[in-house]
Amino acid sequence: MVRWLPTTDTGPLGHLKLPAWITSAPGKTSENTAFAAGASFAMLDTTLHQNSESIPKDLLANLLALKAAVATSKLEGRLAREADIRDAYHLAAPGEDGLPVRGPDGDLLAWWRGAGRLRLTHSDWRVRATVLFEEQHAGLFGNLAGPGFERAATVGPVAAAVAALKDVLAINDRAERVACLMADIILAKSFGWDRPLPLTALHLTKASLRGLRDGERGTEIAIVFSIAKSAQTAHRIAIDLVVRANALRAIAPKLRAKGSDDAVAVFLTDDAVAPSGMLSPRIQGTRTPMTGRAARRLCDRLVELGVARELTGRASFRLYGIAS
Repeated sequence: MVRWLPTTDTGPLGHLKLPAWITSAPGKTSENTAFAAGASFAMLDTTLHQNSESIPKDLLANLLALKAAVATSKLEGRLAREADIRDAYHLAAPGEDGLPVRGPDGDLLAWWRGAGRLRLTHSDWRVRATVLFEEQHAGLFGNLAGPGFERAATVGPVAAAVAALKDVLAINDRAERVACLMADIILAKSFGWDRPLPLTALHLTKASLRGLRDGERGTEIAIVFSIAKSAQTAHRIAIDLVVRANALRAIAPKLRAKGSDDAVAVFLTDDAVAPSGMLSPRIQGTRTPMTGRAARRLCDRLVELGVARELTGRASFRLYGIAS
């Protein structure tokens, strides 16, 4: 039986495990914090640019989008749980126009997932980013993006990301998600990534953002420390996904269900897979048919083999994924 592999596995990318001297954080001085942030992003950047191992980047982006949705829900005062946000997005019923009615929690996750689909290498990415930002604050992206990129070239990506947070909050102190995404885009462009990863929001607090807005002493150091922790979190998730994705790929040839290869591809893209809708009556993104019964059996088989898990703990309306 293929079993879940621990994140301390020394297999694929095991040599890129975060060393203790990065994560130990010996005192939150400006120098130590800047050093930790630089080292954390260097490790993350190296991992994301690996050519020898296949990191499922869509899955990574979607997992980080869920975590960012949970974090920004707290920042916005709603305090929605991860399970509730995931259900609101993946189990939304269609409305009269055929579009899913997700509610505020599901819409928040949809917004972050949309951010993860921005391709910064495409010629029209600024147009797409402007549309995404204008859902929350018209004109903000166009006014702040250029100065943010210029600042990154002079003071560095992390300092520019912190400044972007402050700039957005100075315009609207309730635009936390927009501020975090602006910072994420500046980081991604500075490091040459092909998409923004939802990072900045993961370890921020409402108090730290309020202090940043008000210019409180020591707040910028605390924000840099939070962003460094977010880079470390993303790095650990990326390494873990390589292990779990390789375990799934290893058993894929043994699956006998028709369309199993296409179904495996869905598991390598999305963090939560609903048998009904995503695998049945057709496998998402394909024309491959699959019955509801076959979809449920395939998901249960993946759980039996130890390469997937059921995420909800329910007897019905279940969701499955290779990572939690």
